[in-house]
Amino acid sequence: MKITKIFNHFFESEKAGGIILIFCTVVSLAISNSAFGSNYLNLWHYHIGKYSIEHYINDGLMTVFFLLIGLELEREIYKGELSTLKNGLLPLSAALGGMIIPALLFFYLNFGLQTQSGFGIPMATDIAFAIGILSLLGKRVPSSLKIFLTALAVIDDLGAILIIAIFYTKNLIWSNLFISLSIFVILLLLNKLKIKNLIPYLIGGIIMWYFMLNSGVHATITGVLLAFAIPFGKGISKSPSSTLQKLLHKPVAFFILPLFALANTAIIIKSGWENALLERYSLGIALGLILGKPIGITLFSYLSVKLKVCTLPDDVNWKSILGVSFLGGIGFTMSIFITLLAFSDDTHINNSKIMILIASLTAGSLGFIFLKLTLKNKTYN
Repeated sequence: MKITKIFNHFFESEKAGGIILIFCTVVSLAISNSAFGSNYLNLWHYHIGKYSIEHYINDGLMTVFFLLIGLELEREIYKGELSTLKNGLLPLSAALGGMIIPALLFFYLNFGLQTQSGFGIPMATDIAFAIGILSLLGKRVPSSLKIFLTALAVIDDLGAILIIAIFYTKNLIWSNLFISLSIFVILLLLNKLKIKNLIPYLIGGIIMWYFMLNSGVHATITGVLLAFAIPFGKGISKSPSSTLQKLLHKPVAFFILPLFALANTAIIIKSGWENALLERYSLGIALGLILGKPIGITLFSYLSVKLKVCTLPDDVNWKSILGVSFLGGIGFTMSIFITLLAFSDDTHINNSKIMILIASLTAGSLGFIFLKLTLKNKTYN
């Protein structure tokens, strides 16, 4: 299967970004638990105007990350793996299984408890980390498997965005939401009028973000909406969508996501922290990411192929799908992001972050080892 230049660019940036994310996480945890720990935490909670630095990162800069996700999803729908029903149904089925099974496992363990709102935490896949781990296997990874994992992770993130919009929106201010959506409609009209200059879209996106921020709906949703308002055209390299996507790859991979990792893994690990691993919400996260993800992804993929809804690519086998499904259990960025929305109690947030790190590390290690043992020695371009 031929991989386009834009996909290669995306894959390479995510590959390097995943390695940097690992480094930032280790550094952040080390500083947090050193003599400088309290000062380090205070840095992220320092207020500039109305909001803290951490808030600006999570509600502001992460909108740019979601914009990139939206642009990549748009490309996949119009020209990529999701452009035909036959190609798109396999990663779509896998993503659905990878969201439904982990959510059900978490919900079952936490039903009726205050923590049941965290069911969305184990549903997401971290694109940068997952691709970063897969890239460590080099040219032994067939192109179809790379594309499957990327499409799966992108759909997963879209699912997470929908979950945020539906279940983690509180106290709606309808007037601000109406203004934000009205601006979105105006941007869609500009698209229909074939206005290709990016400036009006970006200005409109900033205004839309401001009103969304003050509507009660999480502001990062703006990024995805804006992505689908920006003209894609025929997907040529000079189209507004492709141009912006290329411009955002490196800032997102090498600045925004590392900054998010530094700010949100600033966790002080206190004595007795291991006792929290047996809490129901911690077990829900662990089982969801380590078991729920591979079971859901593999089972739904298998059923969709057996029911002849779609076909398995020629250069991919079920062992490869199972290996990649473990990588789907690397929640990290999106799981931490949803944790901040699902819980308000600092103890729950802190313990959940620790479990997300442990579960993501476990899932990633299992996926890497399994694929290393099962992938053929054949090399691919």
